[in-house]
Amino acid sequence: MSDQVLTLEIEKLVAGGLGLARDESGVVLVRGALPNERVLARVRSGKGVRQGVVTEILRRSPERVDGPDLPTADLAHASYAAQLEYKRGFVEEALSRIAKLRHTVAPTVASPQEWAYRNTAQYLVTPQGLAYRERRGSEPLVFGQDPLVMPEIQAILDRIDPERLDPATEVAFRASALTGEVVAALIGAGEPRQFLRASDHLMDAGVVGVSLAQPAGKRFSAGVRLIAGEGEIREQFGNVQVSVSAVGFAQVNPAAAGLAYVHAAELAGKGDHAADLYGGAGAIARHLAPNFRRVTVLDTSGEALARGRQDVAESGEKNVTYRHGDAARFSELGADVIVVDPPRAGLDEGARQHIQHSTADRLVYISCDPATWARDVGDLVRHGWKLTEVTPHDFYPQTSHVEIVSVLNR
Repeated sequence: MSDQVLTLEIEKLVAGGLGLARDESGVVLVRGALPNERVLARVRSGKGVRQGVVTEILRRSPERVDGPDLPTADLAHASYAAQLEYKRGFVEEALSRIAKLRHTVAPTVASPQEWAYRNTAQYLVTPQGLAYRERRGSEPLVFGQDPLVMPEIQAILDRIDPERLDPATEVAFRASALTGEVVAALIGAGEPRQFLRASDHLMDAGVVGVSLAQPAGKRFSAGVRLIAGEGEIREQFGNVQVSVSAVGFAQVNPAAAGLAYVHAAELAGKGDHAADLYGGAGAIARHLAPNFRRVTVLDTSGEALARGRQDVAESGEKNVTYRHGDAARFSELGADVIVVDPPRAGLDEGARQHIQHSTADRLVYISCDPATWARDVGDLVRHGWKLTEVTPHDFYPQTSHVEIVSVLNR
């Protein structure tokens, strides 16, 4: 394979924030381009759709802005208003191309913050400094300032000497906008005593707790131990406070996620029993609780379920219960409304079948991936469900990621 430099006209943006162009050899997907731009791009030839990267802007889009060239911010070169429109377009395109449906998509709900919104980050620890885990090249990208993370995390980063984190190979942080606290997790092979120096350094830098996780293919799946301070902190998501940790899943933009959770609860309506599948610690379920006699949270993460049970015990909510289980085996719950917020892979076939055979007549589907969401929605519609509302929400400004809140009825 070899590189070519091509002059290309960008037609539109597609999923992943890539500009789509065409030449006599077919489609080219270009990173760093915007619709209606004319660019020079270095394109790698090979099998499949060719991909390239902009080397020069020959005709500049009026939506182009000067943004940081970071692997974690693949749309930072577009104005924020344009980003919201592009994300709406990603959802529309997935609906028509994958679900084979024509349906109105509402304007994208903006994040309350465009920068400095992320409450979590995970970095490589290198001899040269902390580096981004997500990177386009083969070499770690060392950085000083991370414009996407909350100020509370950046303040810790400013005080850290990466050499003093040895023998950790990675470090993760979770901050709370509610309390201003930060917890951390060191990731590395070895016994806890080998990480006490690194833990002390993090505590001196201002974190309130440090955990230790063994390296694993799936994040934090090889076991986690608290080695100093607190393991959890409190955060506000919409109408509820939840406990979050450096190692458990929680949405990275609490203010934006809170807007989506309130929206999802409005779409769910009222009833006797709501089931929140893939419910984690129950942040969505607790938004449903005022309008249902009972709410059941189902998830496979024992860590998340334990945090959720602790949260409702502290808040005094009596009608939210937590169950450990697979979303493909939930039919005995007998819900009249189902809420799903699955991982990026979407609903597996078993989960879709159980939804189809359930007693529910309303499904609120929250998704972080337009392609798998559209696949699932298309299947559900073919089996008698009717898609009634689709609203993108922006949890990840400056990136091509988009969240979707939708509702189907039958």
